[in-house]
Amino acid sequence: MSLIYDYHTAPGHLIRRAHQLAISIFAEKTAAFDITPVQFAMLNALVDEPGEDQITLAGKVAFDAATSGAVIARLEAKGLLRRDADPKDKRRKLLTATNEGEKAVVAMKAAVSDVQNQILQPLSQKDAEQLTGLLAKLVAGHDDILKNGAPS
Repeated sequence: MSLIYDYHTAPGHLIRRAHQLAISIFAEKTAAFDITPVQFAMLNALVDEPGEDQITLAGKVAFDAATSGAVIARLEAKGLLRRDADPKDKRRKLLTATNEGEKAVVAMKAAVSDVQNQILQPLSQKDAEQLTGLLAKLVAGHDDILKNGAPS
């Protein structure tokens, strides 16, 4: 029995490496903005649908609600979003991108598009489409399992 395990072919390892590459490319292409990928995702979601609460926003960008509070606080400190009391429930805060936040998202969209293109650059168009489709299928399948329990 061999104790050697080739982690170079393990899906988890490859996904982690791809994530490292994606974060590195994002940091390089968007350095001038001083915004992380999660911060961009949250701001972008708020530009599309302003007035979300923290839990709903975290769900939209697939980030845990507890940790999202720190991300939101950093965006608020940068003046990119604001928290307003919900008129129906004063304990609940609704989040909205500020004008500066909206401008940052618009300014970053070309750079973020370049990031996506550079991530997929080593692949042919067909392979890039297949990879994106398979990743979407993988994520959706696990989302379904989390919502509905393990498949039988």
